[in-house]
Amino acid sequence: MVERKLKTIYDVPCPFCGTFCDDLEIDMDVKENKVVEVRNACQIGTKKFLSSNSEHRYLKPLIKKKGEFKEVSWDEALDKAAEILIKAKRPLLYGFSSTECEAQSKGVELAETLNALLDNTASVCHGPSLLAIQDVGAPSSTLGEYKNRADLVIFWGSNPVHAHPRHLSRYSSFVRGYFRNDGRNDRFIVVVDPRNTHTAQIADLYIKINPNEDYQLLNAIRAMIRGTELDVKEVAGVPIEKMKELVKILKSCKFGVIFFGMGLTHTLAHHRNVDTAICLVRELNDYTKFLLTPMRGHYNVAGANQVFTWNTGYAYSIDFSRGYPRYNPGEFSSVDLLTRDEVDAALIVASDPASNFPAASVRNLFKHPLISIEPHETPTSAFADVILPAAFAGIECEGTAYRMDKVPLRLRKVKEPPGECLPDKEILERLIEKVKEKMGE
Repeated sequence: MVERKLKTIYDVPCPFCGTFCDDLEIDMDVKENKVVEVRNACQIGTKKFLSSNSEHRYLKPLIKKKGEFKEVSWDEALDKAAEILIKAKRPLLYGFSSTECEAQSKGVELAETLNALLDNTASVCHGPSLLAIQDVGAPSSTLGEYKNRADLVIFWGSNPVHAHPRHLSRYSSFVRGYFRNDGRNDRFIVVVDPRNTHTAQIADLYIKINPNEDYQLLNAIRAMIRGTELDVKEVAGVPIEKMKELVKILKSCKFGVIFFGMGLTHTLAHHRNVDTAICLVRELNDYTKFLLTPMRGHYNVAGANQVFTWNTGYAYSIDFSRGYPRYNPGEFSSVDLLTRDEVDAALIVASDPASNFPAASVRNLFKHPLISIEPHETPTSAFADVILPAAFAGIECEGTAYRMDKVPLRLRKVKEPPGECLPDKEILERLIEKVKEKMGE
């Protein structure tokens, strides 16, 4: 029996969700270049590290020829990808939320070089949050502040038990903070959701709201806080007595926070829901300390918004067709562009729109040439014309990523990428060189 030589790597950030836990311990079999054990991660984070060992990885660049993928050299694959992008009149670069900031910056450079459309996954998740924050600002803080100070935690339209499994134990519910050292006993948890989720089942108060009526409830609460008597028995399906109970809790806490998810951003009223939630928080600060934070999904979607904004002035849904960046969500958002069939080629980076976009937009995506930068097979990459195999950011290469509260952390490299896989940043750098070479720059 061959004895394994194990190496343990500590304080590894988890490249899965926006909680971006940075306390993982990874045991590596150095000889076999395999992750053997993952400690401190949730089940999903553990699965992501172990999936890097999978045999079902893209190990070499692929080009589809006569309906079948053929292995080719990096030079040939990049040449084909560059040719597709240059020939396109309206190319789209989409994704970027599950890769490092350095690769995101190269994505912006490539989009500008091509006069292309540029978008990230915020356009189908927390884009409305960004619009609302642009309108009225956002009183927010770090997750560490909530851990140490919050005695009232509200989850509105979010279900962290499933979407952000360690959020409750690290920052918001069961954790012992500096001023909340009795953990769960020092915190009051409220869940506002149409469904009785697993998060709702562990809450101290569950507010069952009618679907798509968040805007009405938020404004009714704002009116009650200002002392207005509502001449109704219920608002948005919530009895007036329960609303009075909630208002009393809101005004009497010492430090409150609203964590809101896509149940608020993608129900009727969209960014106006978030706008009103921000106004509610601002008004609550007349009585106590209150803040709010969006529950971001991908581990670096916040980083994508930061990097795009640094480089272009805009966080997502950007159009370079006139030689300078223009911003108009709805007009330049990926789903809308694809639904109107305005895109004639696409480069998808670290994302799988075929699993998440409406069927009509996916059909139009597959009608045109498609390039996928992806570590393993997905519904999107299966229909690609060119596949450029990528290393897992945060597992097989280093980089920077932003937690949901916009705190940057350094991704760690724990193992070597298999086969000919390259980091996203290097792939995009090579692609930019190839595009500029073909364009004669």
